[in-house]
Amino acid sequence: MKAMVLEAVGRPLVFSERPDPVPGPGQIRLEVEACAVCRTDLHVVDGDLPDPKLPLVPGHEIVGIVDAVGEGVDAARIGRRVGGPWLGHTCGTCPYCRMCSENLCDYPEFTGYTRDGGFATHVVADSDFAFDLDMEADPVSLAPLLCAGLIGWRSLKRAGEGRRVGLYGFGAAAHIIAQVCIWQGREVYAFTRAGDVEAQNFAREIGAIWAGGSDAQPPEQLDAAIIFAPVGALVPEALRAVRKGGRVVCGGIHMSDIPSMPYALLWEERELVSVANLTRQDAQEFFPVAREAGVRTHTMPYPLEQANTALADLRAGRFSGAAVLIP
Repeated sequence: MKAMVLEAVGRPLVFSERPDPVPGPGQIRLEVEACAVCRTDLHVVDGDLPDPKLPLVPGHEIVGIVDAVGEGVDAARIGRRVGGPWLGHTCGTCPYCRMCSENLCDYPEFTGYTRDGGFATHVVADSDFAFDLDMEADPVSLAPLLCAGLIGWRSLKRAGEGRRVGLYGFGAAAHIIAQVCIWQGREVYAFTRAGDVEAQNFAREIGAIWAGGSDAQPPEQLDAAIIFAPVGALVPEALRAVRKGGRVVCGGIHMSDIPSMPYALLWEERELVSVANLTRQDAQEFFPVAREAGVRTHTMPYPLEQANTALADLRAGRFSGAAVLIP
């Protein structure tokens, strides 16, 4: 198989030839059709997340066709389109797994971080953590749903039922969950980098009723805000924007330090919460919602061997929506 491999943290990925992986018990092998590029991939490559498996094939928003199965897996899965997400395995026995909080498992494995991911032509995944997907859909359009969509959905659930929702960082996750919010009848307020007129116009095209810089206050107090940008300084800004009793959700796996702030920003029963990983239940809920809401992902395709360019473009904010690698 061909793969883009991280050999050392902070170094460019290397285009490599490797033996095709062989699925073990309970596993399947996918012939990758598309793999979206997530900001978490940047955190892995740049060393923001500690101790990645090295050498490593990154990528955890995988869409592919099952072409082999391991022992204990129904051979009828061969030929099906499935998606492989960030959470690739859980122990099933720790206290968190037993209380249906597998996203907090004490002994997890993460696709494209502690096990090889989808920046490749083939990848092995646990059968129980691979979700059946629509065979008629475009695999490039599906790929961002596997993380940006799922984390956006989990973040939205944590945000509550409020009508006015602010989204900080209008990238892959925000542009997906904004469409779900609008379908639900909510108002979306989009916050981008100061002066990023292109991203603000993109948010308005999606249906946001207001778009501005993250240093601005919205015209109405928000019921909730979700922070997708990995910028700790946005936490006090979001708290300023939400009403009494409002909630701010931090949706990223990594964020720069939150600066010191006055207690008055948190007072009046405002809440600050985080989201960690995802669960299989999230996927069971989200994919039907995405279909019913008519979610359309905005994608920028790149050939597999241009993964470094895709990562650099994501880091620099050179596109709206999601980058997707195509083997």
